[in-house]
Amino acid sequence: MSFTPFLSSLGWDEAWASSFISYAGLEPGRVARVDRGRCDVLTEHGDIQAGWRGAPPSAGDWVALRELPDGGHQVAAILPRRTALVRGGVARESRGGLSGDSQGQLLAANVDVVLIVEPASPDTGLARIERLLALAWQSGATPYVIITKADLAADLPGLLETVTAAAPGADVHAVSAVTGEGIDAVRALATGTSVLLGPSGAGKSTLVNALAGEDVMRTQEIRASDGRGRHTTTHRELVMVPGGLVIDTPGVRRVGLYEVEEGLAQAFADIEDLAAECRFGDCAHTAEPGCAVLAAVESGDLPERRLTGWRKLRREAEWMASRTDARLRSERTRRYRLTTRQSRRDRSS
Repeated sequence: MSFTPFLSSLGWDEAWASSFISYAGLEPGRVARVDRGRCDVLTEHGDIQAGWRGAPPSAGDWVALRELPDGGHQVAAILPRRTALVRGGVARESRGGLSGDSQGQLLAANVDVVLIVEPASPDTGLARIERLLALAWQSGATPYVIITKADLAADLPGLLETVTAAAPGADVHAVSAVTGEGIDAVRALATGTSVLLGPSGAGKSTLVNALAGEDVMRTQEIRASDGRGRHTTTHRELVMVPGGLVIDTPGVRRVGLYEVEEGLAQAFADIEDLAAECRFGDCAHTAEPGCAVLAAVESGDLPERRLTGWRKLRREAEWMASRTDARLRSERTRRYRLTTRQSRRDRSS
């Protein structure tokens, strides 16, 4: 598959071209949006709407398109993904333990950078940042934490220090769409393909517009009551900005964890480092003697909130894994029964 300037601007490279060799006669394209059984695909011949069979594509996917006799198009194949940002269903805690949906949902594919967007406010969500960092690290992309609406922060340096402590290994940046502060720094980070994650009203669409230098995403006025914008994005959409591509996403209230063992370890690297100094290799950091994690909490070197958050996310991740295993076993049992029934019918016919 030959290169074109437009395909290259979408992220097409030699590796993608090599993986497309087996799709002779088909056209490559990148999925910009998926909605109601159709997807918008960017190609060198324009934007194309296409359907699919089987598993749906996601924003950011590279696909092979087949033209149909009626002039329509169909996704014939989804190219193997380099990275995948997957969230689980929401697990809820109750007296009986955890409950909820353990299914995984692909949020974006083939992203290089995850921008975790959180507004500057008295209730800046540290726990939410930690959760989204676990997903981001697990995806294989590089995460950054972006504190928006910096012009509204009463103590921005103090806020950034607090957020940095909750995001080991990830750079933290402050931006303001009003003053322009930090926009150039974020633009330098958002090379390749980036995806924005964060709650409704955090300013994700406003940030996309600032990066693009024009209004490419619709926004609404900031509410006077709490300084947050009213959320308008209802779908994931890939848009082109100078120097790269950005996927805006709907605001998230809760994001479940899905197969995030490595991501959790990186999101809580400070606890992992301390755990290596515990007396017992299987220390649960609850009441064991010689626990370096508990000692750090007692001395004030590790905020107790961090340990509480780690325990909560670990419980949720373990529950999700157990539910996933149970679902797979149930599916294998169902298939076995169907196969057995069919075999019996074949023998009796």
